[in-house]
Amino acid sequence: MDTITQQNKAPALKKSKSRKNINRFTDVHGLPCIEKIVSSVEDTPEPISTNITGRIPTWIEGSFLRNGPGKFEIGNHKFNHWFDGMALLHQFKISGGQVTYKSRFLSSDSFKANKEQNRIAVSEFGTVNLPDPCKNFFQRFLSRFELPKSTDNANVSFVTYKGDYYVSTETNIMHKVDPETLETTEKVDWSKFIAVNGATAHPHTEPDGTTYNMGNSYGVKGATYNIIRVPPTKTTSQDTLEGATVLCSIPSVDKSKPSYYHSFAMSETYVVFIEQPIKMDLLKIVTGKLRGKSISDGVFWDPKFNTIFHLINKQTGVVSSVQYLAKPLSTFHQINAYEENGFLVLDMCASDDGQAINNYNVQNLRKSGEALDEVYNTLCRVFPRRFILPLNVDKETSYSRNLNPPGTTATSIRIAKNKVFCTHEDLHGEDLNQYGGLEFPQINYGKYNTHRYRYFYGCGFRHLVGDTLIKMDLNGKHMKVWEEPGLYPSEPVFVPSPNATEEDDGVVMSVVITPNKDKSTFLLVLDARTFEELGRAAVPVNIPYGFHGTFHATA
Repeated sequence: MDTITQQNKAPALKKSKSRKNINRFTDVHGLPCIEKIVSSVEDTPEPISTNITGRIPTWIEGSFLRNGPGKFEIGNHKFNHWFDGMALLHQFKISGGQVTYKSRFLSSDSFKANKEQNRIAVSEFGTVNLPDPCKNFFQRFLSRFELPKSTDNANVSFVTYKGDYYVSTETNIMHKVDPETLETTEKVDWSKFIAVNGATAHPHTEPDGTTYNMGNSYGVKGATYNIIRVPPTKTTSQDTLEGATVLCSIPSVDKSKPSYYHSFAMSETYVVFIEQPIKMDLLKIVTGKLRGKSISDGVFWDPKFNTIFHLINKQTGVVSSVQYLAKPLSTFHQINAYEENGFLVLDMCASDDGQAINNYNVQNLRKSGEALDEVYNTLCRVFPRRFILPLNVDKETSYSRNLNPPGTTATSIRIAKNKVFCTHEDLHGEDLNQYGGLEFPQINYGKYNTHRYRYFYGCGFRHLVGDTLIKMDLNGKHMKVWEEPGLYPSEPVFVPSPNATEEDDGVVMSVVITPNKDKSTFLLVLDARTFEELGRAAVPVNIPYGFHGTFHATA
């Protein structure tokens, strides 16, 4: 493993036994406070110059777009969860080796209502909206019986459909955004086009522009998972999601408590839906307002259920009759999936516990000392894993023997007529343990998504947010690491160089947050091959730690 910038020895990540019925997965002490990572900021709608150190390659022409929460208080009222903050869109515009920065709050209905009323007027994932003080007591009482309305606070990612940019969260509302100005141009509701109640913020796109996503629907027979397909092109200039179809519907194993999912995987032939035992109690969610509880109160980890991998043929919409099972696991982000010699290789970042989502409260991120250490130690580490699923399972397939090919420690064993139980192979060596695992995985998506690949990039997590950048080489599971004390890099995004011939020929970009230095956040550009720093562009404003981004090429 290569470490590009040496950091002081990290706190040892050792397993510890649970005490007081609280699972503790590590025994880390002395974590630095990072509360400014979740501090509210003002937007910067006009472009400002940055201070370049080193060299930004002149072949990079375009905008690095980022999304994430930027306002955590409205008036005197505070949001509870990291996912609740008002969406702040960022643009690092790169041209001729120079970088300018701008940001703009998403002009969502939620943002406008909150601003106009100077209170939290719309409920979010972890925060219930406050009663309207202008209503009388009886009106406020009746408002508790209203069904929760979907927020349009799209603070998770930038996505594309039919060549247009949108910002998305996990509700039925997206916003079309101009990538040059960051202005909100149109609100788009999935439910106006297909019968779904939301869609993920992580669609997959084919080389021809056809896009796949997933969304739930709820009916008298319970919850259903829907695979969505959006055509690649517009029929008119005003098109948004016209032509979107539900490719197939999969009933939830537990009708009133469907699985929560943040994303899904895709190979050349299949969409792979991972039904994990992070559950959503629909009764709790729909009665939340009455009980004064947020949506997050209805999300829980239920490890008595196995994980199920569902394979859906992208052309026919047919769901495989074979259920691929694994022990209970939690996964937010998949790395890649591809088919090879009659097997489907499925790579993901996963952990053995699914309670993390409810631990990312704003107050936890703002803790210090032993209280902060305790939050971290009760979060299960996330590591890259590989499952290998045999595609040719039929009545002749043997029971009780490993069906997987030699050369992998991942196993698949047929345990019933249409059931195969799978175990994983670790996609890392022991050295990743000292970096707290890996999340926010990215690959050379344009060339290698759905294909055999060699490299992926991510953040190491020795804190509640990423504190290192990691490049993993699957040939030998070797790592390269970028790190500097007190700096917290966000999701790395790979940008290929012009006329690239190698998979890692390009750069990796990350926005690095500096919570203990004022107005010193910077855009970091690494050589993807060597993982050495090429340059950085320091921004003279504060930026909170965000979620996801993409590169919008203009050359």
